[in-house]
Amino acid sequence: MPLYEYQCKSCNETFELRQKFSDAPATECPKCGGSVEKLISQSGFSLKGGGWYGDGYSDSKAAPSCPSGGGCAGCPSAS
Repeated sequence: MPLYEYQCKSCNETFELRQKFSDAPATECPKCGGSVEKLISQSGFSLKGGGWYGDGYSDSKAAPSCPSGGGCAGCPSAS
């Protein structure tokens, strides 16, 4: 379930609510009862460990070299 952040227009209290996509947005501040607006906040996404990025797209590994010493395009040993 996504976590949404809201801010009260009356008391400036900021709070988070875990809601389903189908739930209606919050309309009332739990602290003072004032009206609230939904904030756009940064998501908590990070890639950790190995996996597709570390194994296939990272610069940490050198590309395999061709036995002939050049690029493998058109190399007879590439077939």
